[in-house]
Amino acid sequence: QVQLVESGGGSVQTGGSLRLSCAASGFPFTSHSMGWFRQVPGKERERVALISTGGSTMYNSDSVKDRFTISRDNAKNTIYLQMNSLKPEDTAMYYCAAGGDLIGLWTEGGKYWGQGTQVTVSA
Repeated sequence: QVQLVESGGGSVQTGGSLRLSCAASGFPFTSHSMGWFRQVPGKERERVALISTGGSTMYNSDSVKDRFTISRDNAKNTIYLQMNSLKPEDTAMYYCAAGGDLIGLWTEGGKYWGQGTQVTVSA
């Protein structure tokens, strides 16, 4: 059974930091690109950061790239998103996703999805 379990969300003030984790099981983790997406109610889900099987990364914007870092630990079947200098506009439900390859994950979204973890940044 495929599972992606996110954790680490919470409420912080502007400028604060959070580290999200996503523990994966039920599929060959090392052969899947992984990523973080986020969604605000009433808006489409958007890419945040992706990481390939080999550790190459892609970020949705320069603003995210300058503040967030995606990483993966293949020994633990886990990915992380270190988020620094958080802003109110980062407030969203953050989802972990797994895809076959990085471009597919970027253009089509994930093959598997987690349930999400809420991040709230107050001004």
